[in-house]
Amino acid sequence: MTETRPMSRSSMSRSAKTDLAISLVLIAAAIALPFMVDSRYILGQIVLALFYATIASQWNLLFGFSGIFSLAQMAIFAFGGYATAMFCFYFGWNVWAALVPGALGAVLFSLVVGLACLRLTGVYVALLTLAIAQTMYLLIVTDTECFVMVGSVCRQFTGGAVGFARFGDLGTRALLRAQWLVGNYAIIAVLFALTMVFTYAIVKSPIGLAFRALKDNPGYAVARGVNRFQAQLLVFGISAFFTGLAGGFYAAHFQAIGPGVLSMSQLMFIIAIVVVGGVGTFWGPLVGTVVLVLADELMRESGEFRTLGLGLIIALSVVLMPKGLVGRFGDLVHWLARRRASPDSNTAVSNIVQSPAPAGK
Repeated sequence: MTETRPMSRSSMSRSAKTDLAISLVLIAAAIALPFMVDSRYILGQIVLALFYATIASQWNLLFGFSGIFSLAQMAIFAFGGYATAMFCFYFGWNVWAALVPGALGAVLFSLVVGLACLRLTGVYVALLTLAIAQTMYLLIVTDTECFVMVGSVCRQFTGGAVGFARFGDLGTRALLRAQWLVGNYAIIAVLFALTMVFTYAIVKSPIGLAFRALKDNPGYAVARGVNRFQAQLLVFGISAFFTGLAGGFYAAHFQAIGPGVLSMSQLMFIIAIVVVGGVGTFWGPLVGTVVLVLADELMRESGEFRTLGLGLIIALSVVLMPKGLVGRFGDLVHWLARRRASPDSNTAVSNIVQSPAPAGK
């Protein structure tokens, strides 16, 4: 039986150095990007991609690192966006003052979801969380009762099928005027960077080790003293804070939030991002976002073949690269490292050929 050895300190150091180098390159690229992109449309799509990457990174934390197959991620995102919009709309708060309370509201919502899933595993968690998300969608779109009169217009408590609009923004329009989109890009890029840094710290911490243990071998993890219920609620809450915060920034960036963010296509796109990039890999959500958003943009004029093309990319990724792009690249790097570390087979063969033959009897 092959013995499984823990990762050595030197290999962990190399991994940390690699992650640091990638982070520095991405930071430099993010700073240079506004000076290289003249099109407002492209910059707007990049901002949207950063939202996708943020949501995907937190779903990856929930499923890829913790093994909880929740389908309520877009519901938590929508809850954060709606809570931020409602604080601004009903109480007249500034958007910046409403962002953190909106994110905390998303955390409370996620804890309710987590409590409902405590005694469930696998597909049952997926079905229950999907049912919660769809119920939230139906409650919003069927809300037709008048809650408050805004001028001569009657508004529903949740905004109904219309949602909320023009409740405030991030302040960049007044501050930067024509360059407000660059300001919003910088803010969302910082949000994504903070999310990734915090996620990295969680994954590398003892808490992250407990999450991975519960995913890989729940029975052994519980036997070693890991409290499954506490860990599950904790990862739900951590993931929900940044997802809800991203929802608030999304609402503020577009100055609108509606039930469309709860659509099944949005949820499937987030899951596809993680699958293509690599489930359970740190950089997978970012790589998957780049690949799928770029592919979606290139096929924008393809009409009905746009969805078919995206489906084909996802199917090929699942069949040919079960570990995703990042996982495949990691396997290639490990293979090259083992090949360099092992003796050269050609040299070994030549030594055998050149060695003198033993004397006959």
